Amino acid sequence: MNLLLISADQVEALHDLVLNPGELPGRALDKSLEGALSRVDNRLVYGMIDDVFDLAAAYAAAIAQGHCFNDGNKRTAYRTMIVCLALNGVRITHDTEDAGNRIIALAQGLIGDDDLAAWLRAKAGA
Repeated sequence: MNLLLISADQVEALHDLVLNPGELPGRALDKSLEGALSRVDNRLVYGMIDDVFDLAAAYAAAIAQGHCFNDGNKRTAYRTMIVCLALNGVRITHDTEDAGNRIIALAQGLIGDDDLAAWLRAKAGA
C-alpha cells in the first residue's frame, strides 16, 4: 500500500485556512500536534490502516480528538480528511452538514474512526 501522508506542517497550514476572522490562531500550549499525528503513524506501523479511507479517518480522529489548536480543531480534522482523500486520488460525494455532524460525533467519542472510514467508503461509491 503506497499512500501519501500529511505532515504536521501541512495540517497547521490547513488549520490556518479554516479559521474565521477573530478566532484564536495557533496551537494550544499544552497539546502536541506531532503527538496526535503519531496515532496515525502507529496505526500504519501496526497494520491497522487498510486503505485511504482508514487513513483519512485516522487523521480526522487524531486532530478532532487531540484538540491541538486554540480554535478550529473539528474544521481542521474535516479539511485534513478531505485533503488526504484528494491527495490519494479519491473524491467523495457528501452533504457538508452530515460530514460536520460525523466529525462532531468523532470528537466526542460517539463514533470511532472505523465508523467514519465506513461512511467515507460509502460516499466514495455514491
